[in-house]
Amino acid sequence: MTKREKIKQSLLAAVPKDAINQFLSKDKTPFSVLVLSLIVGVLAGLVGTYFEIAVHFVSETRTDWLKNEIGGALPLWLAAFLISATLAFIGYFLVHKFAPEAAGSGIPEIEGAMDGIRPVRWWRVIPVKFFGGMGALGSGMVLGREGPTVQMGGAIGRMVTDIFKVKDDDTRHSLLASGAAGGLAAAFNAPLAGIMFVVEEMRPQFRYSLISIRAVIISAVSANIVFRYINGQDAVITMPQYQAPELETLWLFLLLGGLFGVFGVLFNSLVTLSQDLFVRIHNNDRKRYLITGTLIGGFFGLMLLYLPEVTGGGIGLIPTITNGGYSATVLLMLFLARIVTTMICFGSGAPGGIFAPMLALGTLFGYAFGLIAQSVFPELNIDPGMFAIAGMGALFAATVRAPITGILLVIEMTNNYYLILPLIITSLGAVIFAQLFGGQPIYSQLLHRTLKNEKLRQKELPRGSD
Repeated sequence: MTKREKIKQSLLAAVPKDAINQFLSKDKTPFSVLVLSLIVGVLAGLVGTYFEIAVHFVSETRTDWLKNEIGGALPLWLAAFLISATLAFIGYFLVHKFAPEAAGSGIPEIEGAMDGIRPVRWWRVIPVKFFGGMGALGSGMVLGREGPTVQMGGAIGRMVTDIFKVKDDDTRHSLLASGAAGGLAAAFNAPLAGIMFVVEEMRPQFRYSLISIRAVIISAVSANIVFRYINGQDAVITMPQYQAPELETLWLFLLLGGLFGVFGVLFNSLVTLSQDLFVRIHNNDRKRYLITGTLIGGFFGLMLLYLPEVTGGGIGLIPTITNGGYSATVLLMLFLARIVTTMICFGSGAPGGIFAPMLALGTLFGYAFGLIAQSVFPELNIDPGMFAIAGMGALFAATVRAPITGILLVIEMTNNYYLILPLIITSLGAVIFAQLFGGQPIYSQLLHRTLKNEKLRQKELPRGSD
């Protein structure tokens, strides 16, 4: 070996060692942060899992009461109205009386807290969101449990920092983000989506560092382990498993993504418009707020009897859709109907999320699109169920503007890993078209609206307009 070759070999051997030493010198992660993130994840997993169990318990108990007890003393329709109205009243009352920030999804509140512009009153938010969410979701309203679970997870992160008297601002921020990731991982049995949701969707607020990334990962994984230990390891949605589509059909997925991109901008606008409409109706007066919410709950109690497909979060509806239970015409009618019911429930300020309703809307339109494409292009080997799954990710990507999170969420929820390519194409197309047509991501839009309304309310306080 020549002298020149020896020098070259010694340099190559030295580079990895120096790089590792440099990495370790910069990455002095306090072990306590990792332990605290583990605690946050376990607690977020427990709260998120038992929140799901509680919502199912309320829903099943409501049905049992109708069948066995109240239905015998009262007309069935009246019993359904009263039960759901009472459950909804509980949710609306707890929110308005104790924690107004627990209204709606709660995810914008966590994003605002990560930016340091919204408080986290965890001692109020956790019980109000848990029991208020039980009432609102148990009444049959079109709401999801993922938003409440993310907010409760973030609140748990802040609770842990307060209990252990953590003063470092970066650590407090990391544990808040960790709680949000753990909440989503527990809500959907989707640890990768929980991690990516914080990293991608909350990127304007999230402080990127090796410590914060590790804390988020530990929390999401531990929360998901808790969920699987209690609920089992099956996917949240039971549906057919699809093989990869033929390459000749991929342009149809891009077309579907474009349609969802346009609809996503409209959907976000409808959300804020519906919220503004309900504010005009009740004007934040408690009595009017409770009467409005109670009537909405009672209405959805009736819908549970006569048109159950337009009630509930919609996760239970997805397997029925993908198993071919409806024609394209019926699917499009349900799609339009659930847009209206989603706006009524979410816009009213009930403590519930919009994730699950969006996934159901994406499935409805996606499967209808697949049926139409199948009839128009019979020469192509098209399975409409593939478009249903692609639609789930596309609407999420168009409204939240987090395509990677949407892709991972759908894959983890359905176990359809072979559809990664069409999901990427559809979600990317949805985001591109949504950006072309403008508008903000839905959670940024909701946070901006909350801050604007808070400023207006504070201006009115000196004039006695509280």
